[in-house]
Amino acid sequence: MAQVLADRRDVDFVLHEQLKVGELAKHELFAEFNKKTCDLIVSEARNLAVKEVLPLQKLADEEGVTFDNGNVITPDEFKKVYDLFNEGEWLAMPEDPEWGGQGMPRTLTMAAQEYFVAANFAFMMYPGLSHGAAKLVEEFGTDKLKDIFLKKMYQGVWSGTMCLTEPDAGTDVGALAATAVKNDDGTYSISGSKIFISSGEHDLCENIIHPVLARIEGAPEGTKGITLFLVPKLWVNDDGSLGENNDVVCTGIEEKMGIHGNSTCSLTFGGKGECKGYLLGDENKGMKAMFVMMNEARLLVGMQAHGCATASYLYALNYARERVQGKNLLQMFDKDAPNVPIIQHPDVRRMLITMKVYTEGMRSLLYYIANCEDVKVVTDSDDEKARMQGIIDVLIPIAKGYGTDRSFDVTNLGVQVYGGYGYIKEYPVEQLMRDCRITQIYEGTNGLQSMDLLGRKLGLNKGKAIMDLMGAVQQTIASAKENEATKEMAEKVEKSLNKLGEVAMHMGGIAMSPQVLEAFSLSYTFMEVCGDVVMAWMLLWRADVASKALEGAKKKDVAYYEGQLKSADFFTSTILPVTSGKMNVIKATNNAAVTISEDSFGGK
Repeated sequence: MAQVLADRRDVDFVLHEQLKVGELAKHELFAEFNKKTCDLIVSEARNLAVKEVLPLQKLADEEGVTFDNGNVITPDEFKKVYDLFNEGEWLAMPEDPEWGGQGMPRTLTMAAQEYFVAANFAFMMYPGLSHGAAKLVEEFGTDKLKDIFLKKMYQGVWSGTMCLTEPDAGTDVGALAATAVKNDDGTYSISGSKIFISSGEHDLCENIIHPVLARIEGAPEGTKGITLFLVPKLWVNDDGSLGENNDVVCTGIEEKMGIHGNSTCSLTFGGKGECKGYLLGDENKGMKAMFVMMNEARLLVGMQAHGCATASYLYALNYARERVQGKNLLQMFDKDAPNVPIIQHPDVRRMLITMKVYTEGMRSLLYYIANCEDVKVVTDSDDEKARMQGIIDVLIPIAKGYGTDRSFDVTNLGVQVYGGYGYIKEYPVEQLMRDCRITQIYEGTNGLQSMDLLGRKLGLNKGKAIMDLMGAVQQTIASAKENEATKEMAEKVEKSLNKLGEVAMHMGGIAMSPQVLEAFSLSYTFMEVCGDVVMAWMLLWRADVASKALEGAKKKDVAYYEGQLKSADFFTSTILPVTSGKMNVIKATNNAAVTISEDSFGGK
């Protein structure tokens, strides 16, 4: 069975032809990251992913992690690969070299990250969460905390987590019960329990650093009274040496549907009254600080789902080319006709092209968001920085919510292409589907992402952020309309974009009216249509670039470029019409979902 993770030709296309990442090297900050260097980095990431991380995937699923009296034991092979990953300095690729990073563009980071998470995202959650936790220290920690924690976290010597969820405070974080009391030495005594903590306990490194949300006694109720603390598993002395256990105890791990290789823990802080933490940021500003990590984590979750999807697609594609079953439909009445690979059957082609458009479109979207971060860094214009940030803010819930939904659909189709073999564990698509399912739930359920898009992002900066995004889409449409090969597709995308503008105005209006419940009952559908239009944008952009590259293209590239045109044609002709129907549903604003009585649901 071929070892496939991501289509390198497509990765290169997005980096160099669509986003032109090499142009970032014109700026002093990224001067060393020319095209040659970028290609070498992606190659090294792919080599490590294929040779070392991918072999852990099936092992992680079958052996998983074990719990023994407060300790979590990972498979023996994990430690070696974890150390190799850290030795290559892959954990903090885009961060400042002063703190253990490589200072590379985030666009390039996204390409390397794709190979790693596609190889085994359960394993990659250990370093992935460490990066997010370290970013909190960098953004909100004092100089003392940075000196003690930051480099060791970015280098993977110590790992990190994200401690929000409690038994009675899941999506409603403001209901948390964990408490904090200030001590005379400036630390805080932390007490409470957290659940569903990914990588909360393990044996891969010497210390685990927990960003913990808790409420200081006397603080306001709800999210306004939440504060963020940095709580190490082992106390860290001022000189950076490790001290005593800090009364952080793992009380159990979850048996899950997928991602068996990652420890999902229940943690008790201060069960003996001896847990201490450092204030991270300002008192009662914990949710605002935590959103720095949450937005990064939501983009990572989008990539995790995409990693499952792209691997499933490539496995299914290879299988369809090799699996011989049935005659070609045009020869079905010819008794002497040979059986053919199933890729020749129209319905299998329908599934494969559906998988293709979503994996390629999501790759472009995820890399584009990272590219917006790079533009923010290199531009001197405050207006451009604000424009990029606004676009990022609007796209995050789409990348996480819509992206994980469509990625799961892709893994589902991967199983279907394999048929009965896809449903058994001998083949990888079964695990990829199970692993992918969590991405629609954690880091804010996809329903919450749709509420964020409607309730916060639609009106962000008085609507300027979504208008800036639509302006970027319109630029691609204008370019594609000048190209005969993409003109008709561009007109279809433009029609959908204009209709989306009408729908956005409608949703914004009813969300601020007595019809607010109806508005939020349709927020998920609104996220879906926004996602469809963004996908259409990405695929049209790709087709516009590819059609222009076809002239004078090398023979080996012709089929690839033609495939980009077919992807955009398929999406704009078969999926956007369905999107238009969903927009009609939103504009009709049916109230059945919010007016049906609880008893009318039945079940009694």
